[in-house]
Order: sequence, then C-alpha cells, then structure tokens
Amino acid sequence: MISGRIDVLVVAEKPGVARAFAEYLSEDGYKELRIKGAKVYIFRRRGERWVSIGLRGHLMDFDFPREYSKWEAVDPRDLFFTEPVRVLRREARRYASALRELGRRARRIILAPDADVEGESIAFEAMSILRRVNPILRFERVWFNAVTPTDIRRALERPRDPNPNLANKAFARMMVDLTIGAAFTRAITLLVRRKGARLPRGRFLSYGPCQTPVLFLVVQRAVERENFKKKKYYVVEALLRAEGQEFKATYAGGPFDKKEKAEELVAKLSRAKKGMVKSADYRHKEVRPPVPLTTVELERRASRFLNVRPKETLSIAEDLYQEGLISYPRTDTNIYPPTLDLRAIASMFADHPELGRYVRREILTKRRLSPTAGNEDDRAHPPIYPTRYASEEYVKRKFGEKGWRLYDLVVRHFLATLSSNAVHENQEVKVSIEGVPFVAKGLKVVDEGFYFVYPFERPKESPLPYLVEGDVVEVLKVVVVEKETKPPPYLSESELLRLMKKYGIGTDATMQDHIHTNIKRKYFVVRNKRCIPTPLGRALALTLYETVPEIVSPEVRGNMEKELARIAEGEKHPREVVMEMKEKFLEYYDRLMERKDVLAERLVKAIDEVFEREREKPTRRRRSRRRRRR
Repeated sequence: MISGRIDVLVVAEKPGVARAFAEYLSEDGYKELRIKGAKVYIFRRRGERWVSIGLRGHLMDFDFPREYSKWEAVDPRDLFFTEPVRVLRREARRYASALRELGRRARRIILAPDADVEGESIAFEAMSILRRVNPILRFERVWFNAVTPTDIRRALERPRDPNPNLANKAFARMMVDLTIGAAFTRAITLLVRRKGARLPRGRFLSYGPCQTPVLFLVVQRAVERENFKKKKYYVVEALLRAEGQEFKATYAGGPFDKKEKAEELVAKLSRAKKGMVKSADYRHKEVRPPVPLTTVELERRASRFLNVRPKETLSIAEDLYQEGLISYPRTDTNIYPPTLDLRAIASMFADHPELGRYVRREILTKRRLSPTAGNEDDRAHPPIYPTRYASEEYVKRKFGEKGWRLYDLVVRHFLATLSSNAVHENQEVKVSIEGVPFVAKGLKVVDEGFYFVYPFERPKESPLPYLVEGDVVEVLKVVVVEKETKPPPYLSESELLRLMKKYGIGTDATMQDHIHTNIKRKYFVVRNKRCIPTPLGRALALTLYETVPEIVSPEVRGNMEKELARIAEGEKHPREVVMEMKEKFLEYYDRLMERKDVLAERLVKAIDEVFEREREKPTRRRRSRRRRRR
C-alpha cells in the first residue's frame, strides 16, 4: 500500500515501459510494489515522489447493454439502432482499481501510452477513471519512439495536451466494428441454426468488417488457382560448354505448343557439335538496399526470411521495444527523420562480432550518410531501428531464438539502409547452332554492397563464361524439355499483409490479428507460409460475396478507414462518421436478409461437412489408441 502524496503519476501502456521510466529517471533507485494486484514502481526525481504503473493495453471495450446479450431474443437488425456502452475489460479490473487508488493521492499525471491512435485512446480511458476519483488532476501527454533514457527524458521536456481527435478515431472504429460485426455474426449464425446446422456447442459463424475481407482475399486467390487450366508446352534446350564451363541455352524462338515441332528441331540439330557466339552482353545493374522498416514490412520480412508468423512477430517486437532494444514497432513511416542520429546508432555496432568490421569500414568512414527512403510518413513515428547493441547470448536468454533472429533482422535491415548499392552483372549470350538461334541468361554478383549485412535478399547466382562475338562453343546435347504452366500459388502471409496494406484493411497494430482470427475460426489455415481456405471459410466468403459483395470487398473497408482518418484530422465529428457507416451497412444487412434462405442452405451444407470431420477425429484417435494397446 502507498501512503502519502504522489507528486507525479506516470501511466504507461505496458509494465516494461513503466519499469523503464523508474529505472531511467530515478535518482537513487526504485522500489517495486503491488497495488490491487498491479505492479507499480516508486522513485524520487528532483525532490519529488514519482510512481509509474504499466497497463496491459485497453482498459475498456464497447458493448451493448445487458438486455441485448441474448441472441435469440434480439433481432440483430436492432443493433444498428442501439448505442454501445463503454465497459471495463475483465482483465483490466485490477489496473482500474490501482489507478483509482493512486489517482486519489496524485497531483499531476503523465500519460505515457504508446505514441499512436490506440495509445491515445488508452490515455483517455485512464483519464476517465482518474477524473472520477480526483477531478482536479492535471494531465500531460508524452510521446516517445524508443524506450531509452534519451527518448524518455526528451519526451518529458516536451509534453503535449492529450488529443481527443486521435482517441475518437479509435473509439469510433471500435463502435462501428462492434455494431457491424455483432449484427452480421448473430444474423448468419441464427440463420444456419434455424436451418438445422449442427454447430458444436459454443461455436458460431463470425463476421468482421476487417476479418471477412481478409478471408475473401485468401479465398479469391484459391478460386483463381482452382480455375486455372494447366497447359503443357515444350522447350528446346542445348547444353553447351565453353572455357571449361557447362551452361544451358534455350531456343530463342520460344516454347512450342506441340511436342512434334520441338522434336523436329532437335532432330535437325542432332549432329551439331559446334555453335558460334553471335553476341555476348554483360551489363552491370545497381540494386538499392531496402527502405527503412515499417510494421507491415517487418511482419512480411519476418514471415519470408525467418518463417515467423505476423502476430508472433509483433508480439516479440513489442518485447524488444519494452527492453529498449528497438524503436517503437508500430509505424507506417519508411523515411528516417533528419533529427535521428544515424551515425550514432550505427556506431553502437562498431564492435559487433560479425558486422563490426563492415560497419567501421563501409558505413562510419562515409563523410555523409545517405540512407534509403520510401514514400510513407505517418508523421508520428520514425521507422523501426535498433536502439541498443545486445549480444546474441543476452537476447536469446531474454527472448529466445526467435527474439534473437528478429532483433538481428532489425539490426541488419537498419545497417543495410545506410549501405552501398549491390551490383549485379546481368549476362546474356546468343549462340547460333546450325543457323538456329539460342540464348543463355545468367547472373553474377560483382559487388555485394549491402548483401554483406543483409544476405536475405542476395540472389542465387548462375554465372555464364565470358565470351565474345565469334567464339565457338561446344554443343554437348540438344533435348526437348516438357513443361507445364503453373497455377498462381495460394497467398503467402507476406503477400496477404501487402494486400491488406494496399486496401487499408486494419491498422499496423491489428493486421496480424485479423489473420489470426480467421485461423482461430477455422476459416483458413497456414501451411508452408501459404494461406489455404477451409471448406467453411470458402463457403462463407463466396456466399457472402455472391449475396452482398460489398460486405467482403477489401475496397469498402479501405474507404471506411479513410473516413475514420478524417476524425483524427478534425475534419468530421465521430458521431457523423459512425452514423454514416451504420446506415451503409444497414442497407447491406437488409439486402442480405432478402436472400437469407439461399445463404443459409449453402452455409449449412459446408458446416455439416466441416464439423462432421471434426466429430470423426476423436473416434479415429480412440481407435488408434486401442490398436496400439493391443
């Protein structure tokens, strides 16, 4: 229990950040206590008594009044005309109790949640709790992009007023998504239940204004793949040798539709022993390093290069951020601000056991650092960059193997953005065999540049021998190679994130959650980094699309996000935006209900197929165990 007055209460979004405030600002150490079950840190600064507390995200949610909780008793359409109420999250009760206890004794409040829209809404949630117990409290909001002593002290020197427009954007999104999601989820679930669908106890068919467009993108690609018509074609290849090196060349006339035509050409060249080089082109091409990291790019690259799922990537990144190892990991910016001391950050890695020599020779020796830059700036946060050097042993001990690999990726990506271009040599040799043109293409890295620190993007080399016009090459054999056109692959998580970013589905903080929700609902699975829809997910997405395409359209959600952004800019009142969106989706709802029988019949069939398999699995497992016991 804390007695006496508190001069300054710091409210952070996460416990690790609250601890960092105490660690970096205290004059003689800090004391850790528990208030109402929540950790708090007590310390002295400049003669004042400070206390910091870290929450665990949002304190509150929006929900409908209790009388609307019984699905069977409430027409889902009525939810469009019902005002959601703010309720305290069950897991946040201890933090709310702790805030009340601390707020009664506090004189000044420093709001230090994450520096984004969600963080601002959390700040206003904390303010509403604190004002009830102490109406005369003074509130200051601090924004910082990294949990380092410098960033935290700099933020305290430049406090700002809490921004209601940013918070209202988050609250408006929460209210709209609650209404739309609940109305459509209840309607679809009740329809199939009344049609006799055997949904397992506690299961329902969920719809979400972000979740379902994500599912549709996955299903759309799967349908394209299934509708793809494979087609065989035939390529004539020559295996050649020159300068002691073997290489392949392909008939320059292109592939053949008919095998007989390809075989005729091979027969014509069956006795050829020599070919002549008609031209040889070796052109250098510079390859720029990647641009600085945004949240979505970090998730995409972690999926591609490290095989770490997006949701886990952001969770690990949050831990690294709280530990002060990387900057704030939720950002849409890929341009370093001029105030960021890039040379100082790079200097932290001058003694890195693997990269240190490169940093000293290739980066720190430059008179002027010219980092790569993208074209996105959220005007809130810099790109993701490392804020402290940490050894592999330290990071693995704190955050495990994946934590180290993600931290290492951030470090290497940052150093790559300060590095020189790589240089490829694109090679092309044209050869005539008995007057028939063949072409060989190769690639060689002649200057690895940023590839040294960022090997993830290094291409596979296939170098050709160096030849000039008139050189003679040996023909070892000429053959027909049968090939087949390939369907588009299922969407990878990396590509899905790119599409979500393109259409504006979700925020940098929530995109991976929408993927995870679909997986949890068994609408698609991820295998070998590819998103594959289940029969249920496919039936749901396609049936909704064929009934009311707008409710699964990625473009519709993107337009919603644009309208929500106008709240943050102060251009529109949140109530106006909420009402407009409700009206639009009410129209979609009514159109859906006009075809409810067709919708229900198709979904019931898919549900019975999916959950019948689930019911069979325990039986098969029991039989297998019996056989093993015998």
